[in-house]
Amino acid sequence: MNYYFTKKLSLDFDAAIEKVSEELKKEGFGILTEIDVKETLKKKIDVDFRKYKILGACNPFFAHKALSAEPHIGTMLPCNVIVQEIENNQVEVSAIDPVASMMAVKNNILGDTAIQVQEKLKRVIENL
Repeated sequence: MNYYFTKKLSLDFDAAIEKVSEELKKEGFGILTEIDVKETLKKKIDVDFRKYKILGACNPFFAHKALSAEPHIGTMLPCNVIVQEIENNQVEVSAIDPVASMMAVKNNILGDTAIQVQEKLKRVIENL
């Protein structure tokens, strides 16, 4: 089972970030965190790396539902979406599959929530 959904785009990096943000918003997600991996690796260990950002996306309704069903599920939140430069001037966007990441947690309520979030994140990727 794949643990993520992905799509390649023919957009520049900043335009891809903007498009992903718009599609996440349409599905009720906000971006809580944004990690610039390229900048962090350069600053911390002086390594050059491709453009790569991790967006910590959160849908408050589903986050509340998950946290109410499983108090330690915060270790797996927020839902990460990555945007990275790849070959041929393309950008790849990938989102975590919450169903795959929740397989180890035996909680039926959480499983149902993961399926609903999975549907939303799949739509985000498909609509890019």
